Amino acid sequence: MTSRGAVAPTNAVSEAATRQGPRVDTDALDQAVRELATHAEGWATTSPAARADLLDRVLRDTVAAQDDWLRDACAAKGVALGSTEAGEELFAGIGTFVRMTRLFRDSLRQIARTGRPNFAGPVTEYGDGRLRVRVFPETAFDRVVFPQTTAEVWMQPGVSRSDVTLEQAIAYRDPRSHAEVSLVLAAGNVASLGPRDVLTKLFVEGKVVVMKANPVNDYLVPHWGRAMTALVDAGVLRIVDGGAEVGQYLTGHELVTDVHITGSDKTYDAVVFGVGEEGARRKAADEPALTKPVTAELGNVSPVIIVPGKWSAAELLYQAEHVATMLVNNAGFNCLAARVIVTHADWPQRDAFLGALTQVLAGIAPRRAYYPGASDRCAAFVEAHPEAELFGVPKEGELPWTFIRGVPPGHTGDICFNVESFCGECAETALTAPSAAAFVDAATAFCNDVVWGTLSATLLVSPSTLKDDDVAAAVDRAIADLRYGAIGVNVWHGLAFAIGTTTWGAYPGHPRTDIQSGSGVVGNAAMFGRPQKSVVRGPFRSRPKPPWFATAPDSYDVMRRFVAFEADPSAAKIPGLLLAAMKK
Repeated sequence: MTSRGAVAPTNAVSEAATRQGPRVDTDALDQAVRELATHAEGWATTSPAARADLLDRVLRDTVAAQDDWLRDACAAKGVALGSTEAGEELFAGIGTFVRMTRLFRDSLRQIARTGRPNFAGPVTEYGDGRLRVRVFPETAFDRVVFPQTTAEVWMQPGVSRSDVTLEQAIAYRDPRSHAEVSLVLAAGNVASLGPRDVLTKLFVEGKVVVMKANPVNDYLVPHWGRAMTALVDAGVLRIVDGGAEVGQYLTGHELVTDVHITGSDKTYDAVVFGVGEEGARRKAADEPALTKPVTAELGNVSPVIIVPGKWSAAELLYQAEHVATMLVNNAGFNCLAARVIVTHADWPQRDAFLGALTQVLAGIAPRRAYYPGASDRCAAFVEAHPEAELFGVPKEGELPWTFIRGVPPGHTGDICFNVESFCGECAETALTAPSAAAFVDAATAFCNDVVWGTLSATLLVSPSTLKDDDVAAAVDRAIADLRYGAIGVNVWHGLAFAIGTTTWGAYPGHPRTDIQSGSGVVGNAAMFGRPQKSVVRGPFRSRPKPPWFATAPDSYDVMRRFVAFEADPSAAKIPGLLLAAMKK
């Protein structure tokens, strides 16, 4: 057993911690950090091939742990095993970790052979000189699992073609300079987030890691310990649980050199500047209480820009299900959930689309509001907008889906544009513009200048609309100009998180006094040095319907096969995966 704040390197359950409350076992924490520090030099000099072998073990152990992991995650979120929602949990909570693990393993093997990870290519140049590196698909398997989907990583201004490759896997050029201890303060909403952050710190940055679980999901600590036993046994990872007091102790620990946070901007401010009046004073004066380097993946009011066009009835329904999925996934407790739908006020099909969207929401059963504070946050939006439409008949512990139609775009201080609700809430606003192309330009400016956050955004535009040269040019400008770390074009921007060869994180440039969606990136299997954003493109309407859609029936079997495939891709597994997907 382990006490609150103590190390949980195996599958021990922290029952004592629950009984004892907020007491911090500083001796256990000190021991964990000291053990890591003694292994930092050895980890820095561990060969890429040997690191790849460790990830092979992580893959096998994760697959072995997935049933128990999934069972407890579903129980915590009120999800029935075998349901579509359980398939969703498999995909986001386990499958993306498995995929990330495999991609890093493959990158390490490539480093061992050639000194850097491969990427699909080509490298092309945008009109302003920024480079775009194609990273997906890399293999024929990618084309099967994510059909008609492509992705590229845009580099920051000033990165040359030679810089792209020279700056890859930089931690492997002088590994001893990276012999440090990192602290990962993990998120509490998606089960894969903390473990994926661990992989980035260990295998991209070359540092040993202590990960502190969020109290919301510290029930996962035993499963994470089991999945990553190889890393624990190697002495390069320790997993602890506990509340804010444990995180505070670890951030200030003399042997911890840097911190990564996944959470909200409020959490970031508390860690970096402190709380209360003194914290506010420090932030206003830019006098951080924590002076160590801090990276962060934080919240976002994610916009979905609907480019006006002439859509068929089938396309309207498909995109309504698409946008609804962006909201209801994980019960709305996602930093990448759709929060503001941006439409053209004069789009003839605006009412039809919004009607289809609300009908889809009405047909999706409410889910358990498992994340603390959800009811109060939802109530704040309804109080600000009494006209909000509520869908579903929630049971005890659940919340209805909340939709706020027609928020005036000129009300730039509106809660819908400035506060991440972090519940099952979404709003819509309609912009006026003389043409579809002008609307795209106006929507780009609105998202950049009014909507809070810079993590992720989606553009939906039909192929028939793109036949208009002015609209096509405007969409190209939008992709280039949107200040978001991940952009989806006809596909939910969440795929930039799932694909893994893409980067995931805020658009660079936020000062710590206005951190918004954060700083730094995770994922990034190609280990680029100066990425700016990732752009994922998909078909306007996919057939069959993607299994990650909330309206996809029987996706559980597809996602079980997806996890097995990602752990060990082979041609023999393709027919079963495709047949399962075609059954929907």
